[in-house]
Amino acid sequence: MDYREVETTREYVCRLDHGRDWRTQIEAFADEQAIDAAFFQGLGAVEDAEMFFYDQERREYDAVTFPEPLEVAACIGNVSHLDGERFAHTHAVLSRPDGAALAGHLNSATVFAGELHIREFDTKLQRQHDEATELDLWGL
Repeated sequence: MDYREVETTREYVCRLDHGRDWRTQIEAFADEQAIDAAFFQGLGAVEDAEMFFYDQERREYDAVTFPEPLEVAACIGNVSHLDGERFAHTHAVLSRPDGAALAGHLNSATVFAGELHIREFDTKLQRQHDEATELDLWGL
């Protein structure tokens, strides 16, 4: 296991804008605040969500779109740098009205309502290509 000790520097509570993209807003906020590393959690509601599911055998993401209103039962992720830009690696559990859950990497979703807690760290995290998984993971 690779690791690095980090200190918390700033914390924020945020309300996402209705009608805008969930993940894009996190990345824009990180840019505005010059956040180079953070962890976040959130909840709310979205529609038109696109989730990515990583096929470990093929080493590729498959996109699945859900063009419907969904509750964000849980959202968790982190902010780091990927290809020179801030990237919000975002996972979510979304639920349908009958309680059925959908989960995976949240690529995009139109916000109906959203609330976040963001905790910034005193370091810069850069994603690097990992040959074993073919994923871009933290270079620690």
